[in-house]
Amino acid sequence: MGTLIGLLAASWVVSLSGALMPGPLLTVAINHSLHRGVAAGPLVVLGHALLELAMVLALLSGLAHLLAVPQVELALSLAGGLVLGYMGWGLLAAAKSPPSPLPWEQPKEGERDPARAGLLSPVWAGVVTSVVNPYWELWWVSIGAAMLVQARAAGTPGVAAFYLGHILGDLAWYTLVAATVVLGRRWLNRRAYSALMGVCGLFPAAFAVYFFLHGVKLGHALWRF
Repeated sequence: MGTLIGLLAASWVVSLSGALMPGPLLTVAINHSLHRGVAAGPLVVLGHALLELAMVLALLSGLAHLLAVPQVELALSLAGGLVLGYMGWGLLAAAKSPPSPLPWEQPKEGERDPARAGLLSPVWAGVVTSVVNPYWELWWVSIGAAMLVQARAAGTPGVAAFYLGHILGDLAWYTLVAATVVLGRRWLNRRAYSALMGVCGLFPAAFAVYFFLHGVKLGHALWRF
């Protein structure tokens, strides 16, 4: 029992330290929280958690070797850079032309309430944002795979403790983010909303540039040979 608690605690701390770093998933959590309230945080994490469960099972089946192939890393970097770039462009466009009414304001008669539209979209956002982020795959084939090997030594309960601790770390942080956004949005006017969307848009845009340049560098190294 002590080993399982230790695995859960270690996984929670490592997961929380990673979640605290600004990235695409944080941007998605903030954006959906503005539209759908505190529930958006756990819903985004749900999508993220489903994908990570699939990753854990895949790593246990030997996927780590495939993801370590340079050509696969190249494809992930370029594809992830393009998708993150599109995400950043969309948020920057929202910053330039904020919607009317704002997401949390009462919609005009006959308009669709964005807070009630597309209940599953935060879940899918959690899935898509994770899978197109090359850092996510790289984390799992390095830190995640190493921790999974240790957890596997304790059998199925050890793997379950590792996975549960990892997800609880994400859940704690993104629920706190969503709650903070909801409590603070009453002070957000159109100018403040534009500024927030602009800042959020810069994160995926910056990651897009980084991953695209990383992909170009990998491609250049491969083509030399």
